[in-house]
Amino acid sequence: MAKIPVGILGATGMVGQNYISLLKNHPWFEITYLAASPRSAGKSYKDATAGRWHLRRSSDAALDTIIVEDANDISRAAAAAKAGTLTFVFSALEMEKADVLKLEESYAAAGIPVVSNASANRWTPDVPMLIAEVNPGHTAVIPFQQKARGWDKGFIAVKPNCSLQSYMTPLWALIQAGYQIKRMIVTTMQAVSGAGYPGVPSLDVIDNVVPYIGGEEEKSEQEPLKILGRLEDGIIQSADEPCISAHCNRVPVIDGHTATISMEFGEKKPSIEQITTIWRQFRAVPQELGLPFAPEQPIIVREEANRPQPGKDRDACKAMAVSVGRVRPCPVFDIRFVGLSHNTVRGAAGGGILNAELLKAQGFLR
Repeated sequence: MAKIPVGILGATGMVGQNYISLLKNHPWFEITYLAASPRSAGKSYKDATAGRWHLRRSSDAALDTIIVEDANDISRAAAAAKAGTLTFVFSALEMEKADVLKLEESYAAAGIPVVSNASANRWTPDVPMLIAEVNPGHTAVIPFQQKARGWDKGFIAVKPNCSLQSYMTPLWALIQAGYQIKRMIVTTMQAVSGAGYPGVPSLDVIDNVVPYIGGEEEKSEQEPLKILGRLEDGIIQSADEPCISAHCNRVPVIDGHTATISMEFGEKKPSIEQITTIWRQFRAVPQELGLPFAPEQPIIVREEANRPQPGKDRDACKAMAVSVGRVRPCPVFDIRFVGLSHNTVRGAAGGGILNAELLKAQGFLR
């Protein structure tokens, strides 16, 4: 099977570098186009990232000689698409929200689908915000998006905030099993890599916890409702519940976002044994479709009293699984537990790749 040629916008940044590393030898996708800021444009990828490779995983030497384009110059990408050397792009843009919004729409208008990590289009009503195991059906909004904008082949699909990944799949598994979740209190302990590079100054985070991350609490309280929402009249209507109260903290961990969650159920309340059984048995559409980045076990239940831990559990199932543990009664609500996911793989580039695989399997990317 011929691989689909793909591009990366923001290829020299941390998320872009993660795409470079994770897409190496991907069975479906082949990187053929790289774009970044005007500062990097015109340089080989090797030169553009010289002294600026921030990952412990290696780059892909096969891409060293690719010339980086200016992400603002859509005409270059459009020419590549016309020549058949570019089918869609991953957006890892690090710009002002209004600029990202405009640029992603310009690529889509030029007939180039955009699978985005950026937050700019998360609240656009006809743009699906996808977690492949939770709301794969939301891709059905794409034809409405295209019709409303007059786009032919182009469209935009996004992934949610990285910290949500540590509890949304366990949450959805319980909802799918028939349990109403009315209210939640979520406290996240988010790794420093989530702040990008150079990120949080070392003197602010070493031997410290920073109890504020701009915009994160709002995202944590609102984005789950769109993910759990429904397609209606050509847009995605957010769900009414659960009501979520979030506290978001930056902690001195390199990779891996941890969350502690307390949940209140409706009249039907599951036991701890029922909850852990539901999580262990949970399977989703990605397993059925055989998507390369889909974890074999989407939710891993840890029985140890002191797990999950970022240093021990973040890489589970290709760093794409959610690890949960400490499931126990809550004296305020009903049940509480701890969730963990890898923020720069599952919560960033890996989640974007899985979304692209889902879109390909559903026929949106060819």
